[in-house]
Amino acid sequence: MNIYPAIDLLDQQVVRLYQGDYQKQSIFGLDPLSFAKSFETAGARFLHLVDLNGAKTGTGHHFNMIQGIVENTSLAVEVGGGIREEKTIAAYLDAGVRQVILGTVAQRDPDFTKEMLKKYQEKIVIGVDVREGKVATEGWLNTTETSAAVFCQYLADWGCRRIIYTDIAKDGTGAGIDSKLYQELDRLPLEITASGGVATLQDIEELKNIGIEGAIVGKALYQNDLVLEDILSIAGRQEEKR
Repeated sequence: MNIYPAIDLLDQQVVRLYQGDYQKQSIFGLDPLSFAKSFETAGARFLHLVDLNGAKTGTGHHFNMIQGIVENTSLAVEVGGGIREEKTIAAYLDAGVRQVILGTVAQRDPDFTKEMLKKYQEKIVIGVDVREGKVATEGWLNTTETSAAVFCQYLADWGCRRIIYTDIAKDGTGAGIDSKLYQELDRLPLEITASGGVATLQDIEELKNIGIEGAIVGKALYQNDLVLEDILSIAGRQEEKR
């Protein structure tokens, strides 16, 4: 199972939010590259980067920071947050980003999303952010009436290969994962990356046993509740799937 240490960027700072609330943020530093290098040193192969300003406004704010991480580490980087135009997708991919995450636009503009999935294939990942079973958008500020389960099936039908499923109620809480939820999601013809609430090594082991593609780990690392080397040891070999 792949492990994606997370770096969330807000106002040029490395932060973690509690349940996606911009008013409940913890600031962990001003140098995201140093965090990325520490993850790389620990043995990580992948990195999950989110531009929280972009997620909120629809306009990216941290391109140069992200490009610096790509250029100065060997990590396979995926980026999300406010990516709603093809020119932004192309810019990130040209900068060496491995995969681009579409979130709000996937729910708002199905035609665009289908086109990008067809054109860029595995380089496009869809972020499905969920609050009480409904898809949330604009950096989780708005909750739609779209059922997450139905939306995930649409994505599979559109040719999506991988989704990042974020359980907002769990995110940043350290409350642990919802195993039953991921057992249900694993039935979909999609690679599922779990996000939100990973707090213990048991969470990692459960997700691996279910057959989930990967897990995003954030706050538990920053608060030293988990050690990345231990997580990677349980997760096993890290590999890109094509």
